[in-house]
Amino acid sequence: MNHPRFLLAAMLSLAASLGHAAGLKFVHIADDADGPAIDAAVWSPCAEAPQKVKVKGTTVSAVLDCPIAAEKMPLIVISHGYGGWYLGHHDTAEALADAGFMVVAINHPHANHADMSEANGLKPLRRRPADIKRTIDFMLGAFPDAAGIDAQRIGFYGFSQGGYTGLVIGGANPDFNKLPPRCADPKAVNCPPPTSQVQTAGHSLPAESLTHDARIKAIVVADPLSVVFQTADSVKDVQVPLQLWASQLGGGAGASPKDIATLAGLLPARPDFRTVPNAVHFSFLTPCPPQSRNDACVDAPGFDRAAFHKAFNAEVLAFFRKHLMDRKQSQ
Repeated sequence: MNHPRFLLAAMLSLAASLGHAAGLKFVHIADDADGPAIDAAVWSPCAEAPQKVKVKGTTVSAVLDCPIAAEKMPLIVISHGYGGWYLGHHDTAEALADAGFMVVAINHPHANHADMSEANGLKPLRRRPADIKRTIDFMLGAFPDAAGIDAQRIGFYGFSQGGYTGLVIGGANPDFNKLPPRCADPKAVNCPPPTSQVQTAGHSLPAESLTHDARIKAIVVADPLSVVFQTADSVKDVQVPLQLWASQLGGGAGASPKDIATLAGLLPARPDFRTVPNAVHFSFLTPCPPQSRNDACVDAPGFDRAAFHKAFNAEVLAFFRKHLMDRKQSQ
């Protein structure tokens, strides 16, 4: 079902909810027996005036190390796509933090824009859900401001492979035999099948199952890697409230509009399914500076990414408010 209704009303709703900057701090989750170290960015509500903060060439509007009030806030975990990083969806993180959520976005280890050494094959796909579980464990435990988080109100947002990650966390079991080949060199041809690309270096991963996490109570996924979820059996255990977004024009490997529509029809609990007219896969990434020449910044002619993100962020915020903030009132 297509919903191009995230327009003026949603934009006005978001504008009315914002009035402060998002606090921003960076954390490091140490390696352990379950996986390698994870770097993360954490946003939280902040009453101070926003500042322009530059992080590795990217400028964000935030207040560095703004004190976190010790109140029980819902937590949203953000997972990036192939070759992405923890600031790839910073505008969405800022909007959620401005509205009263704590947000943590991670760099999936050895599979992010700065380190792609283990980005291909099955290993990163198997490890991604475990990365999310370890991040939640950290945020509820060793994180210095863990007292500010309500452990009963945790949500998830993911894009592309991050969307795949959210589906698995929510109970899905992918069929990796459906994966398209991916070479380390994107210009290479005759890539080996995914099952022969499994890397054995580093931490081992259990082969019998993937990580699911019932602590996550609401999930938003955008243009998820969905070719691995094309049977009812693969998603039969996904019962968590789900908002599913698809770009009309696609362009992501394993995330075709057709596959995403099939996924929407297979989910046992009807998702809040939206198709974005004239959007391409990368349209879900945060708006780019005007001078950027990155391929991920190129949209279809006539598509206004900045305007779309204002509406998109408002719809994501409304979904999480309904299923996490309202959840506290009903308990």
